[in-house]
Amino acid sequence: MPSMLDSKFRPLDTPSSAAVLELDQVYKRYGDLQVVDGLSLRLSRGECFGIIGPNGAGKTTTIQLCLGLARPDRGKIWLMGQPVPQAARQARLRVGVVTQFDSLDPDFTVEENLLVFGRYFGLRDAELRPRLPQLLAFAALESKARARISELSGGMRRRLSLARALVNDPDLIFLDEPTTGLDPQARHLIWERLKVLTAQGKSLLLTTHFMDEAERLCHRILVLDHGRRIAEDTPRGLIAAQVEAEVIEMDGEGLDAAEALLRPHVQRLERSGDGLFAYMTHGAEALRALEALPGLRVLHRRANLEDVFLKLTGRQLRD
Repeated sequence: MPSMLDSKFRPLDTPSSAAVLELDQVYKRYGDLQVVDGLSLRLSRGECFGIIGPNGAGKTTTIQLCLGLARPDRGKIWLMGQPVPQAARQARLRVGVVTQFDSLDPDFTVEENLLVFGRYFGLRDAELRPRLPQLLAFAALESKARARISELSGGMRRRLSLARALVNDPDLIFLDEPTTGLDPQARHLIWERLKVLTAQGKSLLLTTHFMDEAERLCHRILVLDHGRRIAEDTPRGLIAAQVEAEVIEMDGEGLDAAEALLRPHVQRLERSGDGLFAYMTHGAEALRALEALPGLRVLHRRANLEDVFLKLTGRQLRD
């Protein structure tokens, strides 16, 4: 399968009728720091498009540029068929946003947060009130309509933020790390709701640090680092193109011996802290070799998107 990285983007003199968002060679610098570096992407209707990358890769700045909240130094952006930032206000009428940190108003109830937010889109309470039961049911907050924000758990607040992003019935929803800090139950519920939205034909642009989230939800994923597009494909396409099929993770006694034993049987070995990672097409021979080291803890698994992420962006901590 050819990589999407190799595809040619046409000049954006006019927007594509099939796309809800297009960027063509977009650059953004803050002082000496190049935050977005020649980024091009295209998001189609009904698609969940993921952007993954380390801290400081340029993900949040990219969203700000798409929404017209920051002005690019160079390049073209079309949002919902409108040029950005020139017509960003008009384009945002058809867009919903779930920010990285909750911005709910603590002075209002759950229901009032939805009503007040609807006014930013010119929606009168009389128009929005009939839709409140549907929005609350979507967020599993039917029993919390009159609760104050302080009474909600973190998962409830994130679900309310998602419901609030839907008050204008948007065609495209931006989600900036929507499940950070949530327990597994809350995360799975939000995943379920996001799948419902794409099934309804809505488009999603998702940034996340959870690789399993990106792998489950996204039709295509862009790997971003230092503001540059370094890989793009479907989740399975990225895994197949970038890493070997199987991984053995090891820690405990005998890592040096394990490294020497495995070298003839694997394609790639990586040491990271107190761990050793072996990448191979077939793991049977490697596992047999490790039987000579009973003090070693071994996990044998299929390669996943996290392996792609670490290979392309490194294992070093980013602050």
